[in-house]
Amino acid sequence: MNYADNLLAIETRIAAACQRVGRSRKSVELLAVSKGQPPQAIRALSEEGLILFGENKVQEAKAKISSCPSHLKWHMIGHLQSNKCRDAVMLFDFIQGVDGFELAQELEKWAQKLGRTKKVFLEVNVGGEGSKYGLAPADVVPTLLRVNDLPHLEVHGLMTIAPYSPDPEQARKFFRKMHECKSACEVALGVPLPHLSMGMSGDFEVAIEEGATLIRIGTALFGPRSITKTLNEFRSQELD
Repeated sequence: MNYADNLLAIETRIAAACQRVGRSRKSVELLAVSKGQPPQAIRALSEEGLILFGENKVQEAKAKISSCPSHLKWHMIGHLQSNKCRDAVMLFDFIQGVDGFELAQELEKWAQKLGRTKKVFLEVNVGGEGSKYGLAPADVVPTLLRVNDLPHLEVHGLMTIAPYSPDPEQARKFFRKMHECKSACEVALGVPLPHLSMGMSGDFEVAIEEGATLIRIGTALFGPRSITKTLNEFRSQELD
């Protein structure tokens, strides 16, 4: 896998999307979604200059992070169960999938016990899909204000996954709605909200055009993943 070529292709597309709407390339951060990928793949991309990596499952991250370069920044981007909050607080620099106040309270409890302050994103179910987690758009501001009062959590942004469509343009209205949610949060807080995490391999250019500050790219960077194969390879190396 030629990670350098993949990264160059994505960087070219990011720059073009930014140019189309008059944004600086520096206004968009690239997060590599490394679920199902072994440490050597993560290391290869880090050698190309990537620093931000995202994992969907706490247990997989727990098995891998210690084998990766120590300067990397890790985001929890999947659904987080309350019984995994302790490990999540210990492992991740950012937790993106905060989908309700009860989960925030559990993270607050462990952040306090471990003497840490944790950066979080509120997850928004912008398409109202029953198969996805996240806050309804109407609940974002009230929840944000409650989470913002928790002393060991810092709300750094919102995140979403738009409903899937083979046509990226179909995601535009959902990304636009997220930008409106972010603006409403900033009015309620009286300060800017740094991040809007949205856009993946199939729709990140539209997300950038609608205000994304953080895009989450997996397949377009790493190629098609085989979770069983890559993790089994990693585990066999651990036993060598």
